[in-house]
Amino acid sequence: MPESPLPPISSNAVSRRVRELPSPPRAAAPPPLPPQLTITDAGDSGGWWANQGRMESSAWLVSFVVHAVVLFIFGIITLDVRSGGTAVRFLASVGADADVPAPRVEQPPLLIKPSVREGDSPKDTPLDTASLDKPLDKPTVVFSNTKPGKIDTGSPTKAGTAVPSVKAAKASQAPTGGGWEGRDPAARAGLAGRGGGTRQSEDAVERGLRWLVAHQSDDGGWRFDLNRLPCNGMCRNSGTESSTTAATGLALLPFLGAGYTHQVEGEYQETVRRGLYYLSTRAMVTMHGVDLRGGGDKGMYGQGIATLALCEAYGMTHDESLKELAQGAVRFIVYAQDLRTGGWRYTPGTPGDTTVTGWQLMALKSAQMARLDVPSPTLGLVTKFLDSVQFEHGARYGYLLPIPRAEKQEATTAVGLLCRMYTGWHRDNPALYQGAAFLHKWGPSDTNMYYDYYATQVLHHFGGPEWQEWNRRMRDYLVAHQSRNSHESGSWHFPDGYGDAGGRLYNTAMALMILEVYYRHMPLYGQEAVNRGI
Repeated sequence: MPESPLPPISSNAVSRRVRELPSPPRAAAPPPLPPQLTITDAGDSGGWWANQGRMESSAWLVSFVVHAVVLFIFGIITLDVRSGGTAVRFLASVGADADVPAPRVEQPPLLIKPSVREGDSPKDTPLDTASLDKPLDKPTVVFSNTKPGKIDTGSPTKAGTAVPSVKAAKASQAPTGGGWEGRDPAARAGLAGRGGGTRQSEDAVERGLRWLVAHQSDDGGWRFDLNRLPCNGMCRNSGTESSTTAATGLALLPFLGAGYTHQVEGEYQETVRRGLYYLSTRAMVTMHGVDLRGGGDKGMYGQGIATLALCEAYGMTHDESLKELAQGAVRFIVYAQDLRTGGWRYTPGTPGDTTVTGWQLMALKSAQMARLDVPSPTLGLVTKFLDSVQFEHGARYGYLLPIPRAEKQEATTAVGLLCRMYTGWHRDNPALYQGAAFLHKWGPSDTNMYYDYYATQVLHHFGGPEWQEWNRRMRDYLVAHQSRNSHESGSWHFPDGYGDAGGRLYNTAMALMILEVYYRHMPLYGQEAVNRGI
């Protein structure tokens, strides 16, 4: 039964609706917070209130104080509280944690600021994307004989113009699959075998997950910087990015992709639970939704990746303790969209780029699958953005502008094509067909896991001999290049713009999601999905 849209997030709503997500195990834990604790309970137990209680006890003063507090609260909630964290609200819901310092209480006692952990960067920034717009050496290849149907190249397609219709098969395959039905640890081996995986690739997935477990911090999060504990520099190729929400979201996605949640008993249950808990401690409730950017001038990467992880976790488990957090994070993505171009970039409301937009759309589609509220106009505007950066009639995509250059623009083309699939393009769309032909011709990259991650999904959904050849090359390359060296065992690192910025953690998470493609998302155009009417 479809759910009714949730009302706007408020501090009271979060306190009231977000139920207990148990805290990580710890030694000498402090007593748990009261279950009904709200932001007003965070004040100092002594100090001003105690002194005034001793000095003034008359009824008129009590009335005066109560009315003053109410007016102050109304003043606070009318402000954009983006800088005021929600540590108190979420910690009250999930329980106290010995590894997470209690939030500092400023005077007056109702004004709560987010806690800052020792060693955290005050400006978290997500993965670098500057290298996407740099020229590549090899010229592009144009396919003139696309099937089914040809693109009419007589007049160039302008931004916002629909791709010419296809006079091909009578029954067109619209995107109807792409769900999470395959995320069952018990069924993984069979799905991997039928989809193109091997025993070796599945072993590589488990080794990679164990490496991620070994590099989870005591507070439940992950960092791109491996020079800090728990790795303490024992692995090479530490990342330079500081966004802990992006790092934690990326690390959680491979566990969820393999069917491991905080409700599935097993060796990874506690790992996933602690990771979700960490994201809740980094969330900030604002009048626009739950902000998970983590600071920095490129924070929408962290927002999209963390929201994607939360929506997948909620959609797979229907755990009500995650619903308000995930829905609030979706609301912030909706707020941050640039209404002029339809895309997203580093900060809310700025003209979009293809890579940031890709993460936000993936989060929104996961929210839809989880039956969270996603406004239709938001998704419609994504199509407008894709039209504005496409060229070759939608077979290829630029980063900020649709300027055809000598370079292939591999990564942005892969992102754009996957976004087109999720926004409704049919499999027999000639531009989609030609775009898949480009990816197949280019083949997997030896270093750019960003391109490989998106291109693998496109060809997996597209299917056919192009996918089979791509899968064989991509799968065997990753299995052969997984590290077997001491503390790095189970991880990957490939040097390029993304690989160096995100480091070994980023490369490992992306490689794992590529190897999980057989069951992470069911094929969008699979005949089984069409028959079921998914």
